[in-house]
Amino acid sequence: MKPLAADLSATLSADPVIAVVRAPRIPDAAALCAALAEGGITWTEFTCTTPNVTEHLTMASAAGWRVGVGTVLTAGQVERGVAAGASFLVTPGCRPEVAAAARAAGVPVVLGALTPTEVAQAVDLGAAAVKIFPARAFGPGYFKDLRGPYPDVPLVASGGVNAGNAADFLAHGALAVCAGTDVVPPDAVAAGDWAEITRRARAFTAACGR
Repeated sequence: MKPLAADLSATLSADPVIAVVRAPRIPDAAALCAALAEGGITWTEFTCTTPNVTEHLTMASAAGWRVGVGTVLTAGQVERGVAAGASFLVTPGCRPEVAAAARAAGVPVVLGALTPTEVAQAVDLGAAAVKIFPARAFGPGYFKDLRGPYPDVPLVASGGVNAGNAADFLAHGALAVCAGTDVVPPDAVAAGDWAEITRRARAFTAACGR
């Protein structure tokens, strides 16, 4: 695992794909992270909507993988996620409570936004990067538009990103992209089909030119 740099945006620039895991069952979180890494994806986000998420974070982080917790809505979720080993936090929207808790914990947070106003709010709240969600709503060209008023804001594309369009999001100004079911389909995760996860991760990173 590569260590998480203090400058999260620089680290994301080098490894611009985050696997976002939502599954009813994860038989071995550390093995999942290993399968993703074999395919070139070294960021793994376990969401708060996943059963037993803190157990998965603990297992994967103890094995040395770079993991974060996503769909974070409350300060309590921040505290539990960080205690379980999360090295970064992700929200679906602007959450002042989460931003404050992340700042107190010293852990970088990627705040969700969609509109230009929400991007500015996320920056004001101290976001290390801003997740544009759902990215499919406006497509890759929207990132080029946002680059006009926000040339220095690290933007992450999430929601509807797949191997067919990920490179376009990166080319139009996204610093990184989130890979969801295109790489970690719930059924394959629940079945522990790590070879399939690696195959999908490798195809996604290859499509991104990595």
